[in-house]
Amino acid sequence: MTDPARTPTSPARFGLTEERSGEHLRAAGWWEGRGPADGYEPVLVALSRSPDPDLALRGAERLRAALGDRWSDLDAALRDNEALRGRLLAVLGSSTALADFLVANPERWADLADPEPVDAAAFAPALVGAVEGLTGGEAVRALRSAYRALLCRVAAEDLAHVVEPEQRYVNYDDVAGLLSELAVAALRAALDVAGRQVPRSDGCSLAVIAMGKCGARELNYVSDVDVVFVGEGDLSVATRLASTMMQVAGQACFEVDAALRPEGKAGALVRTLEGHTSYYQRWARTWEFQALLKARPVAGDEELGRRYLEVVRPLVWTAAEREDFVPDVQAMRRRVEDHVPVGLTDRELKLGRGGLRDVEFAVQLLQLVHGRGDEELRITSTTQALAALGRGGYVGRADAADFGRAYRFLRTLEHRLQLQRLLRTHLFPADEDTSALRWLARAAGLSAEGGQSESQVLLAEFRKRANQVRRLHEKLFYRPLLQAVANVPTEALRLTTSQAAARLAALGYAAPDGALRHIEALTRGVSRRARIQTALLPVLLDLFAATPDPDGGLLAYRRVSEALAETPWYLRLLRDEGTVVDRLASLLGTSRLVPDLLVRAPEVLRLLADTEALVGVDPMSIGNPLRSTVSRYSDVDRAVTAARSLRRQELLRVACADLLGLVPLRTVCVSLSEVWVAVLQAALDAVVRSTGEPAASIAVIGMGRLGGRELGYGSDADVMFVCEAADGVADGDAVRYASSVVERVRRALSAPSQDPPLQVDADLRPEGRQGPLVRTFESYRAYYAQWSELWEAQALLRARCIGGDAELGARFVELIDPVRYPAEGLDAAAVREIRRIKARVEAERLPRGADPSTHTKLGRGGLADVEWAVQLLQLQHAHEVPGLRTPSTVRALRAATGAGLVAEDDAAALLESWTTATRARNAVVLVRGKAGDQLPTTGRDLAAVAGVMGHDDPGEFLDAYRRTTRRARAVVERVFYGS
Repeated sequence: MTDPARTPTSPARFGLTEERSGEHLRAAGWWEGRGPADGYEPVLVALSRSPDPDLALRGAERLRAALGDRWSDLDAALRDNEALRGRLLAVLGSSTALADFLVANPERWADLADPEPVDAAAFAPALVGAVEGLTGGEAVRALRSAYRALLCRVAAEDLAHVVEPEQRYVNYDDVAGLLSELAVAALRAALDVAGRQVPRSDGCSLAVIAMGKCGARELNYVSDVDVVFVGEGDLSVATRLASTMMQVAGQACFEVDAALRPEGKAGALVRTLEGHTSYYQRWARTWEFQALLKARPVAGDEELGRRYLEVVRPLVWTAAEREDFVPDVQAMRRRVEDHVPVGLTDRELKLGRGGLRDVEFAVQLLQLVHGRGDEELRITSTTQALAALGRGGYVGRADAADFGRAYRFLRTLEHRLQLQRLLRTHLFPADEDTSALRWLARAAGLSAEGGQSESQVLLAEFRKRANQVRRLHEKLFYRPLLQAVANVPTEALRLTTSQAAARLAALGYAAPDGALRHIEALTRGVSRRARIQTALLPVLLDLFAATPDPDGGLLAYRRVSEALAETPWYLRLLRDEGTVVDRLASLLGTSRLVPDLLVRAPEVLRLLADTEALVGVDPMSIGNPLRSTVSRYSDVDRAVTAARSLRRQELLRVACADLLGLVPLRTVCVSLSEVWVAVLQAALDAVVRSTGEPAASIAVIGMGRLGGRELGYGSDADVMFVCEAADGVADGDAVRYASSVVERVRRALSAPSQDPPLQVDADLRPEGRQGPLVRTFESYRAYYAQWSELWEAQALLRARCIGGDAELGARFVELIDPVRYPAEGLDAAAVREIRRIKARVEAERLPRGADPSTHTKLGRGGLADVEWAVQLLQLQHAHEVPGLRTPSTVRALRAATGAGLVAEDDAAALLESWTTATRARNAVVLVRGKAGDQLPTTGRDLAAVAGVMGHDDPGEFLDAYRRTTRRARAVVERVFYGS
């Protein structure tokens, strides 16, 4: 048997499921026999698109009964007038309350047939005209009817496109604006009625100030209307006038709420302008200024209302300077959320997580903080303010667009829910309430798609938008930069005035005029970039002032900003990540190395937002990504360029983490060493690949600090090269091949570049600079067996294989072990020789004019002192103490202490001095941007080095450094010189 619901002649074809649907259709004349009456199919199709076709049909039946003989006029109009059809059937299928109104006032259907769009300018004349000459209950009834008729007209235009898609779509902003102006018109009409009911005295005037959503022109269908009253003259009369106006409007249209007035409900209903001024200047709380953001005069004495705005608006735009302003606003939002009933947080459109208040609080906070310096943000409407924040760069374009779309979507749902019964509600239907979800989806213009029902589409969209709102709310509302901007005095936001120069000088800028030129260059013009810089710079100027070199920091910031001007995420990152701003200011105001690297490795800037990413992976594996990336290139120049680029990134990352105090010294040294190793290995591999079939295997032996994994920022790479001929290749040919490979590696790495130099130093090889660059394994064996000198054995203490052929390198290390760890230790003559060489180094190699007390490498108690002392112990005792067989100075010192060769106190003094000198030497490079061993003794460089070393007082740092190295020197005198 055929299902009637599936036949083309059933009312179910048009979404009608109730038993009496056919009866109602026939009574309306829209159905005859087994199908639509002639000419009425468009009416039935429109009915089927209504949010609830059954509800719409019941409303039409009630309206037919109310019209009686006049039904034919409406019937004909519905068939011929698409606009009327869309408006009326949308209203009847969306709102039982408005259906009741139309049934009670059936002639009002004609209002919906007006071909012209609804005009807000006509609201006040219509409502004031409706109550003209009326008072008391008669006035209330007239106002209620006229107000409800206009409300029905607005709703009809709002909903018409749902039923008749060709009808004009009225967006949320326009609907909210119409509702707001309708409320204003009602207030004016109510005030007109009150004026006839309250005896007036000469000189008494009253201004009505709309607040909240009405003030912002974003009112709901059903909402309290927040107001504040300002009076002049006889305040007792003004108060009766205000009270009567509230009563008339409340009985006729909506509740009028004056609780936002000074002192709230406990305060006087009407105050003078002076009373308002005094209160806001002395007693107002943070939230009251937030409320004043949306104030606008709407009724009564226009001139008094204008003067009220002139008084309060300046106070609004200085409110962010109040102590704890940002935390106060944030705490207020949390309190609002806490009042949502348990279990309804995710369904509360207004107050819940991801709800409307999340958007409004975030937008208002951003306005109040940034609007002090940017008048374009002084807008009452949430959506318009959000757009201005996006244009100005205070919010990312994508974030502003997403926030705006989500807000409009949620407000549209709120409107539809309130229209049902004209009750104030913000509660989204429960997941299991499929009929309510289906109705709301259809009322919001959503349809089934992709195999999902209307209800499922709505749920997915609602959750998506709510999650989007919450994510953006937390990103923007709790942005650390907000508090920093709020802390800047308003006058300091004016960056190019003479007062700004004076403030810069007071902050510690040595050249305030130069600083102003940098500021002007960064903020010139009206571009979005300039606006973001205008918001950032007041905060950055304060942050730079706390660094050792404010002028240098600002100059570096300008250099970085100009270099990254076309990098789309640069300013967005600074705007959105307060941690990045704080850290970048600290780095630029301290280091010249960081900005030099940053302009060529900007991607590291992103890491400043994430401590874990900045600290990085295990330093022992730090070179793996570099080697892997470079291995993809067959061309040597491209491979070396890629290696340089990755080294630059890692060098900058390590430098940033080091300067910010996030990594220990060992991590810094190992990271720098392993990056150097990776670059050298990658370059060697690239050159070897380019030569075709290799004539020899090559191993790279790390020496000095590189061998000990104790490299600093300014250290060269001390290495030796060993080769072994391939099968069938003569040793001479193998050496020539290996030498050409090594020379190409050295040239490629040392080629001029903006990066820190990559010098491959092979001077520690046999015979030093006079010896061949590369030797065969057997040549090394012969040399060390016959010709090796004591200094070479000492140099070999820090040798380890770092690249090339690992098996060849391991055999080389095995070969040199007897040389560097002599079986019988050192005899007295050898000890004297080492002491003689050390004394000669002290006398001859310390640069002319250098201060031996602050020279980190060759100074008293410096790196050379400690390392020579430890190396002497290794040469003497490594044959019997296995722990001494290590290229690491620190590990060797600990092994010597464990073996009883050095007293614990002495070892502690040596280790402290070596660590302090290494850190100080690194700090010099970081601060000055170039290698150096001498500590600065005056000026900002000294202050910066002291700051990197953890000292606020430069003089105290120098005293501490000298004290530490003096103690170490005393130990060296005993351990090394035996005195």
